[in-house]
Amino acid sequence: MDAFDVRVRNATYWSFVELGRAPMIEHVAERLHLLVSDVAASWRRLHDLHALVLEPGATSLRMANPFSAVPTRFRVRAAGRWWFANCAWDAFGVCAALHVDGHISTECPDCAAPVEVDVIDGQPSTTTPLFHSLVPTFQWWDDIVFT
Repeated sequence: MDAFDVRVRNATYWSFVELGRAPMIEHVAERLHLLVSDVAASWRRLHDLHALVLEPGATSLRMANPFSAVPTRFRVRAAGRWWFANCAWDAFGVCAALHVDGHISTECPDCAAPVEVDVIDGQPSTTTPLFHSLVPTFQWWDDIVFT
């Protein structure tokens, strides 16, 4: 990843955090005083490097891990906002990325029972819930949206 793409990636993440949602490509281009086409090319390279995830065939964001640009079952209350995470793992990552305490809300995928976990000083308030991934980690990027 070259310095230009690092700059675009950082601006994309900062915009996500500042806006509380995924930024539009125009927002990042304006923030960096760049052409939209230059940001689009960078986002495609960053997508290929697994630094973010674009919607299929588009230049809109799907994920900037740990943040999800679309609603999911993994909701995180942190830094005074609600965020969507891509998965249970990323839900903890939201608090870590923001360097704040938070509250994770989701439900059991088997029985739909609510699962609530506070994150305080980087630690979960309970260790009872288990995280299980059906896909081995080395295969996550084969279909990261499914994973």
